[in-house]
Amino acid sequence: MSSETARKTWRTAEPIHAFIYFLPEAAAAYEALGPIGPRTGYFASRSAPMGAVPAEVVVSTFYNFNPGLVRDAMNGAWDVASPAQWCATRLASVDAGLHRAWDGAVDTPEIRELAVLLRAAAEVACASPEGRPLFAGHASLAWPDEPHLVLWHAQSLLREFRGDGHIAALVTENLSGLEALVTHAGSGDVTAKILASSRAWPESDWNSAVESLRSRGICDAEGNLTPEGRAQRDRIEQRTDELATAPYAALGEERCGKVRELARPLSKRIVDSGMLGFR
Repeated sequence: MSSETARKTWRTAEPIHAFIYFLPEAAAAYEALGPIGPRTGYFASRSAPMGAVPAEVVVSTFYNFNPGLVRDAMNGAWDVASPAQWCATRLASVDAGLHRAWDGAVDTPEIRELAVLLRAAAEVACASPEGRPLFAGHASLAWPDEPHLVLWHAQSLLREFRGDGHIAALVTENLSGLEALVTHAGSGDVTAKILASSRAWPESDWNSAVESLRSRGICDAEGNLTPEGRAQRDRIEQRTDELATAPYAALGEERCGKVRELARPLSKRIVDSGMLGFR
């Protein structure tokens, strides 16, 4: 299977996972656990499958966020709630969100079939957790029983499997998390302002990273990628795709096509609901 087909299959189903990061029900549920910072719910709930790890482990696995932001968010997070409570609260929020997005129709034949397919792919990933710490934590969780939650968990596993592989590709190219963001902005896909603010990087740090990359010939003084920088980014994206292909290759072309067919309308309904912050 081509890595492009695998990426396309993952991307088609990704809204089924990603909506949890923007869900009002989740934010309210996290706040109900106790006094937390504005970003604690995101970091604690997503890192909780690894256990009550120190903040530095979260810094490491959430590669491109400002370490100061992560440390502040994780300060006292395991005192507010145990990792198991964070995981349970997150899953309950997913349940509420999918019921809302799909108007309560969460046990249809299509959802059941898609859950079976993506679980099969995710279980292939679970056989190879080495070098993927955030994914390995998620792979240690018990599978839910309900089809829509099986579907969400499977897509979450595939997302974290891909994400840890992406970090490995960045490390081998000698890019820090901040430098990776600068090259992302330099590609023109997302603005520097959005990337810097969402990961809490001050302008001075961003400018220093631009200068470091400029001195290495990866971008110009304005942060735009040079031909060498664009070639590096293409290598990283290609390697990320390659490292994430095995679960989809196990499904094969026909079943991956079926995944896209089944996931497309479900993902569209999540996007149309505004749960991802846009319509």
